[in-house]
Amino acid sequence: MEPSHLASFWAGVLACAILLYVLLDGFDLGVGVLFGTTRKEEHRAHMMDTIAPFWDGNETWLVVIGAGLFAAFPDAYAVFLGAFYFPVLLMLFGLIFRGIAFEFRFRSERMRIVWDWGFFLGSTVVASVQGAAVGAMMRGIPVVDGQYADDPFAWLHPFAILTGVGLALGYALLGAGWLVLKSEGELRDSAYRRIRWLVGGVVVVLFVAFTVTFDYSILARNNLYARWWGLMFPSLGALALANVVMGARLRRDGMPFTMTVLFFFAAFLSLAVMFWPYLIPYSVTLASAAAPDASLRFLFYGAVVVLPVIAAYTIGVYWVFRGKVREA
Repeated sequence: MEPSHLASFWAGVLACAILLYVLLDGFDLGVGVLFGTTRKEEHRAHMMDTIAPFWDGNETWLVVIGAGLFAAFPDAYAVFLGAFYFPVLLMLFGLIFRGIAFEFRFRSERMRIVWDWGFFLGSTVVASVQGAAVGAMMRGIPVVDGQYADDPFAWLHPFAILTGVGLALGYALLGAGWLVLKSEGELRDSAYRRIRWLVGGVVVVLFVAFTVTFDYSILARNNLYARWWGLMFPSLGALALANVVMGARLRRDGMPFTMTVLFFFAAFLSLAVMFWPYLIPYSVTLASAAAPDASLRFLFYGAVVVLPVIAAYTIGVYWVFRGKVREA
């Protein structure tokens, strides 16, 4: 059964929101991951200055994802929460502690070490559980009679754990590229040095994940064999990673971040090729999970007002705070 035009529209909205969230919140989560491995207080303060105007607005796209999935695809929302109750709770706790730590560390001298750890651990937990959820979805989510039909800890598979580590390293790479783009002096030099190590870490973790723990019988279920052209996207991702290293070697400030964004974009398209037409791989399709067209039409009228406002706000913030963040 083919999805309706309205269901396809909302699938496109969710896809764009997920990609924007990963790219925008990804770099500030990555800065948080790198924050815990930075010793100098002036560098830590400057790292937080580079993301201060953006981090809370970036999380708006996570709200769009949750609200859009709940309203437009309620069946998929129910299965997803059933499969990932604990990762979602961990992510919410991580976001809460991270947000509190961001505000309180500037106002507390005696407890600053607590808020520093909260910012670092919150960012790392959020990045890791997101990656673990992606890995679990790549393996497939069993569904019986419209309900999740497996153990609540089934997502704790070695492959999913490795993809969680891989996404945390990928976000850290995105954060290092952001620091190169937005900072100067010692902090930028430190970020340049970390980029090559982070690229190596991403490559090693993904190699181990797909050679040791990935079940290749899954490929027969996700139609990748029938979409051989989709292999161009992993190739594009590998080329982008090579250009990240090249940009760091040539000291071109914009290149590492831009190429890391391209890497994530290629990874996103690779997953889209594997998952389509499933919203919950490989059990719930886009057409079967969609709400009635009357509901989708009602939501559409709200979306054409709200989504442009969010997009305009996001673009405006990045335009106003463009350029390097100068050290005080």
